[in-house]
Amino acid sequence: MTTTTTSRAAAPPDAPAGRQARQASTYAALSRQVQAAGLLHRRRGYYAAVIALVAAGLGGVVTGVVLLGDSWLTLLMAAALALVLTQCAYLGHDGAHRQVFATARANEWTGRVFACLMTGLSYSWWQGKHNPHHQAPNRLGTDGDVESKVLSFHDDAARSRTGVLAWLAHRQAWWFFPLLALEGFNLHADSVRSLVRGGPRRGRLRDVALVVTHWTLYLGGLLLVLSPGKAAAFVAVHLALFGVHLGGAFAPNHTGMPVVPRDAKLDFLSRQVLMSRNVTGGWFVDLLMGGLNHQVEHHLFPSMPRVNLRRARPLVRAHCEQQGVTYTETSLVAAFRAVLTHLRTVGSRAPDPFGCPLAKQLRG
Repeated sequence: MTTTTTSRAAAPPDAPAGRQARQASTYAALSRQVQAAGLLHRRRGYYAAVIALVAAGLGGVVTGVVLLGDSWLTLLMAAALALVLTQCAYLGHDGAHRQVFATARANEWTGRVFACLMTGLSYSWWQGKHNPHHQAPNRLGTDGDVESKVLSFHDDAARSRTGVLAWLAHRQAWWFFPLLALEGFNLHADSVRSLVRGGPRRGRLRDVALVVTHWTLYLGGLLLVLSPGKAAAFVAVHLALFGVHLGGAFAPNHTGMPVVPRDAKLDFLSRQVLMSRNVTGGWFVDLLMGGLNHQVEHHLFPSMPRVNLRRARPLVRAHCEQQGVTYTETSLVAAFRAVLTHLRTVGSRAPDPFGCPLAKQLRG
């Protein structure tokens, strides 16, 4: 079930200057409430516990690989590794948003270690694509997450498809989950391309050193225990499930929410809340999605430790209701249903690559 506060236009027009000023003022009032509640304070004990659990999980995976040896049963450890390294990716995300420590340097190293060394993804590359998303979620020309070479997330993308991509767009709701299985491979490929081609200059050499170390230890360790064929299967299973898990955590947050035109001008509160969707489900969904299920609160207060997002929810929801800004919240199943419905609707607007021109003319 989806719960929203007072309705508002799905894709709001440019807000008058007076309204933007009022919304900025009300966001400042909300921010003061959040700060007074202590929700922006660092939670070092929480993060120490999470890091310890992740380290224990990684140790368990390594132990399992060694004990199972050169057996196809070792692929069970690949599935477990996907879960553990997704949690590492979440910690890298939290470090990048300065949620863990008080200083920028400590947070940057936390993000870099968990992104590059543990997960194998370039921290600088990820920041370069993620920061614009936070600045203007779902905005055309700014948020790269709504622009995909394969899937069509908005009408303009669907109408521009030709050939095989148009055929795929018509059926993209059916292909969504299989494509998520390729997302892990795609993320690592994009990361490597960014590092090879120069990418963001700041921190690039550190990223290269840590990513190379990751893959050297990972592949070298596997080949000490497994035959090359089983090692390749291990990597394939790990990356496929990593893509499904991580992509499945990000997709429900914005897909199917309004897409903002390039020239739209929105105040900060509206820009962050109207384009985001929260996902309910208690502690299990919090763990599964790394706290990103509280997407509205995360976008309003990106430096808030993820464990505090749930506590911020009543304050944010009440404020949005008072201001007449739609606050969208739904279950995990309903969120994925909304994602698939959106993909199906947008995909239907792609040109049919195999349609008969004469038949179209006669129907017209």
